[in-house]
Amino acid sequence: MMRKLLKGLGYLAATILVLLVAACIYIYSVAISKPPVPADTAILKAQPRQLGANSYVLGNNWLRKSESGWWEMYVEGGAFERGVINGKLSKEVFAYQEQAFFDQICKLVPSAFYRQFLKYLIGFYNRDLEKNLTPEQRLEIYGVSLSANPKFDEIGPAYQRLMNYHAAHDIGHALQNLALVGCSAFATWNERSEDGGLLIGRNFDFYVGDRFADNKIVGFFAPDSGHRFMMVTWGGMTGVVSGMNMQGLTVSLNAAKSDLPSGSATPISLLAREILQYAGSIEEAVAIARKRHTFVSESLLIGSAHDNKAVVIEKTPDEVQVYDPNSNQLICTNHYQSAKLGNTELNKNHMEESASVYRQQRIAELLGQTSKLNPQRAAAILRDQGGLGNKFIGYGNEKAVNQLICHHSIIFEPNKRLVWLAAAPWQLGKYVAYDLNKIFALKGLGTDHELVENSTIAADTFLQAPAYRNFVAFRTLAAKAQAGEEVSPQQFIQLNPEYYHAYVLAGNAFYKQKNYAEARQAYAQGLTKEIASKGEEQYMRKQIAACDKQLR
Repeated sequence: MMRKLLKGLGYLAATILVLLVAACIYIYSVAISKPPVPADTAILKAQPRQLGANSYVLGNNWLRKSESGWWEMYVEGGAFERGVINGKLSKEVFAYQEQAFFDQICKLVPSAFYRQFLKYLIGFYNRDLEKNLTPEQRLEIYGVSLSANPKFDEIGPAYQRLMNYHAAHDIGHALQNLALVGCSAFATWNERSEDGGLLIGRNFDFYVGDRFADNKIVGFFAPDSGHRFMMVTWGGMTGVVSGMNMQGLTVSLNAAKSDLPSGSATPISLLAREILQYAGSIEEAVAIARKRHTFVSESLLIGSAHDNKAVVIEKTPDEVQVYDPNSNQLICTNHYQSAKLGNTELNKNHMEESASVYRQQRIAELLGQTSKLNPQRAAAILRDQGGLGNKFIGYGNEKAVNQLICHHSIIFEPNKRLVWLAAAPWQLGKYVAYDLNKIFALKGLGTDHELVENSTIAADTFLQAPAYRNFVAFRTLAAKAQAGEEVSPQQFIQLNPEYYHAYVLAGNAFYKQKNYAEARQAYAQGLTKEIASKGEEQYMRKQIAACDKQLR
């Protein structure tokens, strides 16, 4: 009897194995994308020439590292040519970026088996992704992919995985809705700006590990069609999250609450790129947004020198609404504000449960406390770590404008074609300025020299404060706890006593040590602080209940 049972289980296991193999073969066959065929491949023979310790040129194209820590890159030409040049110039930076991304994936998904399964699952999910890209986008991505490091082929073939990277923000944002993206932006114009012109400030609070922000690139692109533009980017990325073109049109992305997508569509960063390259006014930007079907819900803050104002294009997979405040200032965080999309149940729940509304109110408060805005005052708002009523809410709180996780912080002056970028760490380093008129007037890079303007905005004095060193130590301690190392629970609170999450981390550490009374006290103290979201408040209450159960 036992022999028959074992035999039956063996047949069942074999059948399941065959089905799994067949499923993987099917998924692989439908998911694999064949690269496009470029008309001219002569650019493949060209090789960069080293100009300095951290500077390279290839024809009129160049890559160099600024004293501020930013990589600066200029690329011109047709789609495939741009992609190839981009990849050749930034090959090392691209490899570093992909390693940082891969390490983060391994951290989130430690099992190699599950990573393989996830690769096929995402490949199947994105099997129609290429159909949602324009021929120009496919050629440029393919050109960059030719410089991809083959050591990451475990994730997928270079062209396919680079396409999927462009959708990673959308998929992660929709599937998990984690606090990976909590961006803040604002704009002023007319009498709200010091010179009457449009001024835009934004923090891109996109966090996938510290190393991901190590090698940021400010890219200047002169395509053979459309407008010349700059964008903040990283190795391998052709989409846009923040940028301005030579028409004085700006684009920046702020994530909104999304339902689970039903299938692949245009990645939001590639829609933003299309707007930046081909729109010169708000009307043209809206027209492009209406043409594309996207994965997720997103707010695109559009600033326009042509219109001397800013609006928010609110995009869902199904529709487009335009939010125009009909005033001389605009604030955009992570919820919709238009009459239609602002009143959906999904958006209203998000407004109630997340930190988005609080951050918007804090920016409004700061703008109200500020005289007419200029770049220096905009930088002060972007660096603000306070809560409503100037209350201190702890370092790293998601309700603060400055959450101390910022990938990049940027200030646009569209009428002047001037852009300010903050140096590391986060938005605390000095802001340096680039004049797009001067950058695009260059005919190649003859010598390795600084390209920023003489004007800067000084680094935040917080960098010199003991509280900054305490916060760095707090992050290090949190990373050790996350890695499973033994830590002192009290240290979390000592290093960041006004931050609710310090008490969560202390409570978790006490709970792990089975010190339930101390854990309960830590969670209870955390509830007295300014908590970023309803979900985190519920977590603390759940943990208190768990402690009470253990203490009975």
